Amino acid sequence: MGNGEALEQLLVALLCQSHALVEDVPGVGKTLLARSLAAVMGCSFRRIQFTPDVLPSDITGSSVYNQRTADFEFRPGPVFTQVLLADEINRATPRTQSALLEAMEEHQVTVDGHTTVLPKPFLVLATQNPIELEGTFPLPEAQLDRFLIRVTLGYPSVDDEHAILLRFEDDDPFSRLSPVITADDLIRLQHQRGQVTVSDPVRSYLVDLVRATRQDERVALGVSPRGALSLHRAIQARALLEGRSFTIPDDVKALAIPVLAHRLIVTAHARLRGDSAGAVLSRILDATPVPVEDDAG
Repeated sequence: MGNGEALEQLLVALLCQSHALVEDVPGVGKTLLARSLAAVMGCSFRRIQFTPDVLPSDITGSSVYNQRTADFEFRPGPVFTQVLLADEINRATPRTQSALLEAMEEHQVTVDGHTTVLPKPFLVLATQNPIELEGTFPLPEAQLDRFLIRVTLGYPSVDDEHAILLRFEDDDPFSRLSPVITADDLIRLQHQRGQVTVSDPVRSYLVDLVRATRQDERVALGVSPRGALSLHRAIQARALLEGRSFTIPDDVKALAIPVLAHRLIVTAHARLRGDSAGAVLSRILDATPVPVEDDAG
């Protein structure tokens, strides 16, 4: 996958007011991509390096006693930003991972009984290394389901790798990035995403695909209704990014695996045969009838 496609998927998550899980090996630009995205949107950016000793309060903040006022005051943690990079999230303990659940789902944080709303827009980009599993705590299904999309960057092409070496030869291009959109513009686009039309044939195609995951013998746990809603929103966002006011079946095809694969659990027998969730979903996608263009439009 090229970084252009990965960037589109991150923008889809942003337009859906949701979050993205970036899964790839170290050194392919996950952190730089997150920082660059925040910079061109004019949004605040914070990064948390997750390790086993990170506590929930290191993320959300905590109440500290102020001797001058003789009272406790809340000091916000790094989650109070617009773009949060949760680096190597699977290295934190489940207790710490769960500290992000309220922020991701309800865009607010509750500490000591006091609830504070997070800034808008709010996007969590979490990364994890799929190769190195020693000393990690796999994300539970409930938390995986909070991520709208799973993004894989992949290695660059030969031409792209040459371009990277030349671009960073004597300068850091990141320092020259400037905002091309404001946070207010982005919030307006998020509302506009909900106005994109999803025709009955395209919606039926999406529902047929989701229901097929629950009936496939290779799947132990199929896509939930929340997963279906996530894909519905995602195809609206993709259509908006491409300048359309309506969705087409190709939107479903393009986003089905990034949005749904991490929500599937394949059976042990399927795993023994080497079938991943993405491979199973790809075959389900091939077997699901696609509406013709006239009906879909």
